[in-house]
Amino acid sequence: MPVDVVCLRPKADFDRVDAPAPDSFSVAYKAPNDPDVPDLLKTARAVVMPAVGPKLAPTLFENSTIRLVQVTGAGLDRLDQPAMMRMGIPVANVPGGSNSAVAEYAVTTASVLLRRLAWADAEIKQGRYAEFRARMLAENLAGLDGLTVGVVGFGTIGVAVAQAFARAGAKLSYFDPKPPHPEAADALQARSLSLDDLLTQADVVTLHVPLIDATRGLIGAEQLARMKRDAVLIQVSRGGIVDEAALAEALTQGRIAGAAVDVYATEPPTAENPLFALTGDARNRILFAPHIAGVTRQSAAFLFRASWQNVERVLVKNEAPLYRAF
Repeated sequence: MPVDVVCLRPKADFDRVDAPAPDSFSVAYKAPNDPDVPDLLKTARAVVMPAVGPKLAPTLFENSTIRLVQVTGAGLDRLDQPAMMRMGIPVANVPGGSNSAVAEYAVTTASVLLRRLAWADAEIKQGRYAEFRARMLAENLAGLDGLTVGVVGFGTIGVAVAQAFARAGAKLSYFDPKPPHPEAADALQARSLSLDDLLTQADVVTLHVPLIDATRGLIGAEQLARMKRDAVLIQVSRGGIVDEAALAEALTQGRIAGAAVDVYATEPPTAENPLFALTGDARNRILFAPHIAGVTRQSAAFLFRASWQNVERVLVKNEAPLYRAF
């Protein structure tokens, strides 16, 4: 039986945050590699898909009746933009739905790294309470108040992250060749800097750029070498923007104080990822998360409800989609 929407994520994802699909159209919930998906897409009218996951081959959409591909997040790198545009299939996302969650992650991990709270937890569990407390006191560790936070990418999420750090008392700088929100920078008294100057001056560097040709490998050995030795890096953008081997080397050599990594060049990351081979102090300088910085119960509910509303707008109301990306 034909369905209106093919959803490439489990129905349980929507149920657990009380964001069900409307009754105004039918939905088939399928894994991307389900053998039924190619046939379903030939007659379906829309696709709903998560932002995170393997790339989808353009051939899935060829000669289809798809009127909308709705991404339940901001990232669009799973889709071949030129191919989708050539086929005339609109692609929409939900910008800003994860702002608060990402900002919370960035501020929290920066504080945990700067104050070595996770490292202290590990040392205490190994029976080294007194030794590590003495080390923490001797190294005069800083909190966020008064530090300089450098935001790389001053879009919707970057601004939200900057606002969160400002509430913690940080001073702000940013790098973005074409900042979409200059008025927000003015309100936050955030200074516009070149990437090199930002890396040299910031105590916290937090990344919020999309993965495109211009940003692939943006942070490599040369850039990491410019950072302060007591600075930390927050990688919460897209895998591939940071050279993971260079980051592993910088942590091993103690050239930066720490890093929080939520995204990876290959996802799921393989055991060969150089960041997983860190030992000694370097291993304690890094915090890992499984590409979940923007995922909370609240953000998921917002993203899913907005996605269904956009699908209903197109399929039921015959209106143009909101937030069409291409």
